[in-house]
Amino acid sequence: MYSRWNTYSSYLRERYGQNVYRIGVDAGFSCPNRDKSRHGGCAFCDGTGSVAVYQRATESGFRRTAAYDSRTADTILPRLMSIREQIERGRAFLERRYKAKLFSLSFQSWTNTYDTPDNLRRIYDEGLAVLPFKELLISTRPDTVSEDVLELLESYITPELDVWVEFGLQSADDNTLRLINRGHDLASYMDATERAHRHHLKVATHVILGLPGEGRESFIRTARAVNDSGVEAVKIHNLHITGGTALADDYLSGLLTVMSEERTLEATELFLRHLDKRIIIERLISETPYHRLLAPRVFPDKSKFLRHLEERMERNGTRQGDSV
Repeated sequence: MYSRWNTYSSYLRERYGQNVYRIGVDAGFSCPNRDKSRHGGCAFCDGTGSVAVYQRATESGFRRTAAYDSRTADTILPRLMSIREQIERGRAFLERRYKAKLFSLSFQSWTNTYDTPDNLRRIYDEGLAVLPFKELLISTRPDTVSEDVLELLESYITPELDVWVEFGLQSADDNTLRLINRGHDLASYMDATERAHRHHLKVATHVILGLPGEGRESFIRTARAVNDSGVEAVKIHNLHITGGTALADDYLSGLLTVMSEERTLEATELFLRHLDKRIIIERLISETPYHRLLAPRVFPDKSKFLRHLEERMERNGTRQGDSV
């Protein structure tokens, strides 16, 4: 459908002959960056751990038009059921909604390598035993992947199963990373991606456009760093301000603003133009439930935003990688 960037759906159809649908699970991990010694975690994190929408049983009544709810994340979103139950719930939802036949297992919530290799093996094995998955996806941090963990992940690679790690980078600017309390620098990310590739793992990277103090040059610098890292895929997020975060305090104090749709379209187009055309685009916009969202409150849904981005790039004659 979209011709101006390298879509994930196109990659999946070429690789597997049809779409493959992710089942995201919460395996009960925590995050080292939320330890007291690290001052409470990333400035944008509200403590929900990026749990998949269809696993949010207690949030099912909230809609896009919902008003912001100032209750804590723990009140709205308690920790979830067993891995097997989550997979079965996810499969049922995806089969009902999309007629899905092929699945990936995504350890999505929190830092999914933050444990001993023995415990990680037990957890990963439990999930992989439920279905014949096509991909194993591990979301984590670049400073939380020891050689033992990477060797464990490599051991799962077979002709039938691809293994991915997803690293949050967010920005290639070390000053920004310090400001948002990421707890690692660009060098740590570059080292982690190099080591992951050495173990034959595929790598996806998360970036955020619109972080405090960043603009055009920052977006270009981050795109170039992603190129240099050699990763296979990227997830792009526009900055969202959620309640209970350090950024929320700055926003409510008037010290921080978020980009409008027009500025987000401009930033996303710029980032894509400086991103190598071989890199798969897995995501182009954040989708935070509105009851947890302080800003932006006036913004199109995903389908409209992607349509507007395609129209903008077609109008401007631009495409992914044309400025690399």
